[in-house]
Amino acid sequence: MFEHNLNPVLLSFGPFEIRYYALAYLFGAILTYFLLKKIAKERKVKIEEREVLDFVAYTLLSIIIFSRVFYVIFYNFSYFISNPLEIIAIWRGGLSFHGGLVGAVISGIWFARKWKISFWKLADMVVIPVAICLFLGRIGNFINGELYGRLTNVPWAVKFKDAEGYRHPSQLYEAGKNLFMFAVLYLVRNKKLKDGVMFSLFIVMYGALRFSIEFFREPDPQIGFVIFNLTTGQLLCIAMLILGLPLLLYFLRKK
Repeated sequence: MFEHNLNPVLLSFGPFEIRYYALAYLFGAILTYFLLKKIAKERKVKIEEREVLDFVAYTLLSIIIFSRVFYVIFYNFSYFISNPLEIIAIWRGGLSFHGGLVGAVISGIWFARKWKISFWKLADMVVIPVAICLFLGRIGNFINGELYGRLTNVPWAVKFKDAEGYRHPSQLYEAGKNLFMFAVLYLVRNKKLKDGVMFSLFIVMYGALRFSIEFFREPDPQIGFVIFNLTTGQLLCIAMLILGLPLLLYFLRKK
């Protein structure tokens, strides 16, 4: 068993702090830039280097905004209404993947129209770096000691500072899930798949795997279980599967 005593702050200069969580997003943006350039070249999609940089910057901003908005609305609305200044304190964590996905889709639609390419073609490329970014984000959650799992006595259980007893390191389970998704998507990236298959596969894999891992994750205390002992995250994952499975079947059968 492991006692969590990791410092989430790498460096501090007076009130200014450099946190691992923020660095995860920075490294994710850098990886996204280089991976998109590589994949676009492999697929012979003509996108200028500056356009890739613009896409990464605007998409990252859109993801952060929408993931925070979703977290505020669906996970702790009453708290943020009472403490509105806390809404901008994203360095403390509190981002919703499902909101980030909405932000990424909106940005993708805008850039696909700008570049005059299929949204599905662009989405198929983007989900590869997105998976590795999600991996880095969950590592950041573990370093922060947040979003920990339920009580357990497994040998790899972790004692988090602000949590009672030993817990599942569900952040690392999620990190492993995201790394697995990245590996799958990266390995099939050059297969002759129809536009939209990779994006749909990402949605289905994330929805199914996240739904399963949520059984080991501690529900948000301000929400708890919603219905049928399911969490808010699981309900959102069900929505992803309801959307993703028909999409995947449609693109697989498309001539």
